[in-house]
Amino acid sequence: MSANRVTTRTGPGEPGDVRTPLRGRDAELAFVEARLDALDRGEGGIVRVEGPAGIGRSRILAEAAAIARRRGTRVFEGAAGPGEHVVPLGPFLGGVLAAQGPLTEVVRLRDLATTPGRRFWLLQELGDRLREAARKGPLLVVLDDLQWCDDLTLLTFRTLAAGLSAHAILWLVAVRGGSVPSGVRTTLDRIRQAGARELALGALDDRAAARIAEDVLGAAPGPDVLRLARRAEGVPQLLLELLVPLREDGTVTVRDGAAGFAAGPPAPRELPSVVRRLGRLSDEARELVRTAAGTGGPVTVGRLAALLGRSPAALVPAVQESLDADLLAEAGDRLAFRHDLIREAVTAGLPRPPRAAGPPRTGAAPAEEPPGPPAGPPPPDAAEAGRLRAEAAELAPTAPGPAAERGLRALELTPADAPERPRIVAETIPPLWQTGRAARARELGTATLAAGGLGPEDEALVRLALARLAAPFDFSEAVRQARTGAALPGTSATTRGRLLATLAVGLSMSGEHAAAERAAEEAWETAAAAGDRAAEATLTTVRSAVAFHRMDLAEAFRQAERSAALADALGVSTSLWVPEALWHALLSNTTGRTAEALAVADEGIRAAGEQGRTAAARMWRMTRTRVLLETGRLADARADAEAAAPEPGDPGPGNLADVTLRYVMLRVALHTGDRPAAEAYAAEARRMRDDPAPVVRHFGTWMLALKADHEGRPDLAMAVLDGVMTGPAEDRPAYAGLIDPADAPVLVRMALRAGRPERAAGAVALAERRAELNPGLAFLAATAAHARGLLDNDLAPLVRAVRLYEDCPRVLARASALEDAGRKLAATRRAEAVPYFETALALYARSGAERDAARVHRRLRAAGVRRRPAAAGRSDAWPELTAAELRVTRSAARGLTNRQVAELLSLSPHTVGSHLRRAFTKLDVTSRAGLTRLVEQRDSGE
Repeated sequence: MSANRVTTRTGPGEPGDVRTPLRGRDAELAFVEARLDALDRGEGGIVRVEGPAGIGRSRILAEAAAIARRRGTRVFEGAAGPGEHVVPLGPFLGGVLAAQGPLTEVVRLRDLATTPGRRFWLLQELGDRLREAARKGPLLVVLDDLQWCDDLTLLTFRTLAAGLSAHAILWLVAVRGGSVPSGVRTTLDRIRQAGARELALGALDDRAAARIAEDVLGAAPGPDVLRLARRAEGVPQLLLELLVPLREDGTVTVRDGAAGFAAGPPAPRELPSVVRRLGRLSDEARELVRTAAGTGGPVTVGRLAALLGRSPAALVPAVQESLDADLLAEAGDRLAFRHDLIREAVTAGLPRPPRAAGPPRTGAAPAEEPPGPPAGPPPPDAAEAGRLRAEAAELAPTAPGPAAERGLRALELTPADAPERPRIVAETIPPLWQTGRAARARELGTATLAAGGLGPEDEALVRLALARLAAPFDFSEAVRQARTGAALPGTSATTRGRLLATLAVGLSMSGEHAAAERAAEEAWETAAAAGDRAAEATLTTVRSAVAFHRMDLAEAFRQAERSAALADALGVSTSLWVPEALWHALLSNTTGRTAEALAVADEGIRAAGEQGRTAAARMWRMTRTRVLLETGRLADARADAEAAAPEPGDPGPGNLADVTLRYVMLRVALHTGDRPAAEAYAAEARRMRDDPAPVVRHFGTWMLALKADHEGRPDLAMAVLDGVMTGPAEDRPAYAGLIDPADAPVLVRMALRAGRPERAAGAVALAERRAELNPGLAFLAATAAHARGLLDNDLAPLVRAVRLYEDCPRVLARASALEDAGRKLAATRRAEAVPYFETALALYARSGAERDAARVHRRLRAAGVRRRPAAAGRSDAWPELTAAELRVTRSAARGLTNRQVAELLSLSPHTVGSHLRRAFTKLDVTSRAGLTRLVEQRDSGE
């Protein structure tokens, strides 16, 4: 869309190009001005402009863009067109991203848009770029003709508009009223939930129509012209298409200052907008519209079928197409033209025999002619729906996106009261949420349950699908759905077994360990009787979690590996808890096998990306974020956490994000001294403490305790923890409320500072018991020794912990042990403490843990070491950059693309882009060429 959209155009190939003032829209423009005033104050938002074809939606958008530019507001404009759905993100890339400044690299972004599995990174990239642009001043983003946008543009718009709501960005979008594709309906629902304001454009009044007539004809319209103008019924496009040709062909004359017709009202003629819309129809739909025009009035589908020699069912696609084109509308049980002028324009383009085929037009609708002969076989909708279901089942293992689309299409063809509809809903929910459309999936399921009248088996299957959907978002909801479904009488053994298995895993994720174990035992019997391997895979994961809770880690690993193998053999389409291997990665990380956890997570991300499984990719990314944190890659952990954040509109509170991303981000904020971020995530932690799921409450409690301790309030930290540490023993986490074994030394320090030695002793006892039960895991022995050394104020176990940590990739835990050993030594042997402090400082600096590095530097100064501290993670030649940013910068300077850098450094493309953008800002360079020159100069010592 360009600036010339501020003019009114009658369309390409038309008699003239008319520019007229905007008439009759004072209230609408005042509304737009008010929103732009708010934008100037830093308030963003979304405005949806809606109205039928020809009502002036694009004109309002163009006027708004012109007003914004006059105010000095930056404007990005994009528009879709019919047939452009084949160009992924075409409207966005062609309009918004074609702007100069920070929104560049359109070609690379087009590659991301068209590469399978890369859309997740594309959204993150676009979001970052818009945030950067908004920092320079308010933005107006205009997107016209939403009804023609491709699915990726719709996803991008609704995700970014909701996700960037805190920024000074006003999104102004236009959509045709009436029938729109399902993806557009979903988008409109999402932005409505996000607080979008609606600007509905209605018909112009007679005064505005008269002024437009005067603008076009150059004189005040006379009575006969006004009568013709009223036939447009206040639709500006139709009014212009009526009047412009009359002015140009001399039909209108001006006498005594008034415009009138010299030879009576003109005959109906073709209208350019109608010709264009007809031209975009399929041959079948065009024939149907022309036949409807020939009948002279509202007509039933049965009558059209008889005239066309086809069955009514065969006409359904053509009917829907004509409705979508805004040519026809439903009038009770008949089809009528959206506007009488449209019917006349279609009729004007018909050859004489078809035009005369219908009865003459009278004031009343013609009587319905007798229906044609019986159609014979039943309508083929059910057969087509069955074919689509079969295709969906075949595609689900490797292509859940197309599988979901076929399921949705099958639902469109299936009546609401059809007995098979609940089964189709249950089959469609999994591929929908797997491909990032969880809200749509939940809407389908909840609407089906609310409608009632379901048999036990159908209700159980829908609840099973909803339980699986809820698992990442709302642990308690997953439990509720599975428990309700499993209690239904008369369900099949397979369905009940799967519900019980899903209940067990939901309880386990929720932190209700004893209840999970009981549910799993019942589920084993049911699943075994049904011979259900999918339920067995899920239940094996639960067995692993039970063993972990009992601190039998060898058994936990054995069951986790068996579960992952079973799920892999079955394929993700039949797995109940996707992906089972994710638990294996979490288990490996928690027990110090971090390199193994990282490898499993990387493979999970790769496979999910190739298959287009957005939900699984996000779950894997969350897991990888946790691993990156523990290995001391704080910048990478933060970037990955931002990339994996739940989308606006995801159902539920995001429990999996609570116990991974928000926990990670708080830890990163504390290690780096980012106080605003720490405050924001502490607010999230306070919300988490009220969650129904025990595990979420535990995480929120530990997060608040960590923050209080970092602020020098250990007494508050212990008071916060008391509720968790004294909860019911059967559901208390295995590590006394802690999140990770490496937290045991943290809790000991916290308790001792608060004067609570009994809490410290309890943490040490648990750490030592865990290490004794699992003698093959050095990491657990290291955490136990570390905790014991702190409790007893004994150097020997602290030094032993340092030695045990040497072969463990837990960088932050090792640095903490080194610091504690150095602190103990510094009391009596300061010189011997220095190497411990220096190694700890190097580890903290390499990790980007600036707050910890500053603390150790102070210890070194107290020990008599005088040196200028190096910024955490920075080299002398590159004081502005962290170690992670420097690695990415040097790789990019070699001419590698972001994707190549990502592969080289085992990062995500989004992480690479995030590091590069920060490097560009810090180094004050604006191009890769400038970056390359700077790298060459500094690294060569010039």
